[in-house]
Amino acid sequence: MTTLLKTKSNNNLLGLDKPPNETKVVVAMSGGVDSSVVAGLMKMNGYQVIGMTLQLYDYAQINKKPGTCCAGQDIYDAKRVSEKLDIDHYVLNYESKFKNEVIEKFADSYLRGETPIPCVNCNQTVKFRDLFESAKNLKADALITGHYVKKIIDNKISKMYRPKDLNRDQTYFLFATTQEQLNYLHFPLGDLPKEETRNIAKKLNLEVADKPDSQDICFVPNGNYVSVIERLRPEAHESGNIIDTKGNILGKHEGIINFTIGQRKGIKISGEIPYYVIKINPKTKEVIIGKKEELEIKRLKVEDINYLSDKNSDFNEKIFVKVRSTGKLIESKLDVNTGMVSFEKSEYGVSPGQACVFYKPNQLGVRVLGGGWIRATE
Repeated sequence: MTTLLKTKSNNNLLGLDKPPNETKVVVAMSGGVDSSVVAGLMKMNGYQVIGMTLQLYDYAQINKKPGTCCAGQDIYDAKRVSEKLDIDHYVLNYESKFKNEVIEKFADSYLRGETPIPCVNCNQTVKFRDLFESAKNLKADALITGHYVKKIIDNKISKMYRPKDLNRDQTYFLFATTQEQLNYLHFPLGDLPKEETRNIAKKLNLEVADKPDSQDICFVPNGNYVSVIERLRPEAHESGNIIDTKGNILGKHEGIINFTIGQRKGIKISGEIPYYVIKINPKTKEVIIGKKEELEIKRLKVEDINYLSDKNSDFNEKIFVKVRSTGKLIESKLDVNTGMVSFEKSEYGVSPGQACVFYKPNQLGVRVLGGGWIRATE
């Protein structure tokens, strides 16, 4: 049996000062295997566990397929797991907050010619802000999630690190976590590969053990984000010109929401070379296309930076950044006074609206130093 199910002699999986039987924890339960296993680990290790599930949108209206979170079947699955583990379970209706904080901002970002990341906004608002407050109101000692992230307390400071299973690394989506929130949060899956998580679910006889992971944005049916924006912003289909980088008109389009920076397929303009979307101008409704080489950038501007480190010392030398969730770490330099990130080597297809997350390796692993939003590229 895994050591997380049968812990060390101090019987304190979270490393808190109080013994588990006197420690109240809130587990954010999405109905998936990861958060369900976390709830099971807390229960098996003797903690006072309260499961909380957020209802974020109307499942029937979204017409979602299985493998999502925070609506319909997923809430039911979280309830079944809670009953199996014999823990209290609450469903919090955050539909209105989620619509205003996440879905509306998602639509507006596309109208600005950006490529948004609603999962970051969700974590930043309804999950790590509002759920954080709900857990505090219940006098809980900690908020536990199923994210694949490591938290290491070093010199009495909570620090965020990439997890053991880099294929499941979710640190990119959590860069906006505040230091106060990080102090309160715990991520028990940070040292586990996904396969081991599913094995634990089977050992606990949880019915979600083989449930597929969510792949799409939760409120976007089958990945068709255009249909969501059309419903929220009917004006999104204003037509405009498709031009090359010299200003020559090559064709027409039916709305800038159909395009993202770096896109190749679906442009519907033929030429001697493959065309890529180089830039989107929301004011003129123009989509600029060109050669792949014209996607090359060396610098970008980051705003609304959240620091999870000392900005006066940790950025004096080179760092690494990620500019997309599935991207590689890029050797870079950050000017903390201007928010300008300079790459050691050129990068391609970076879009405003995405996040730029800062990393730095040390003897403990690869630490997350913070991150911000990409506003412009050069």
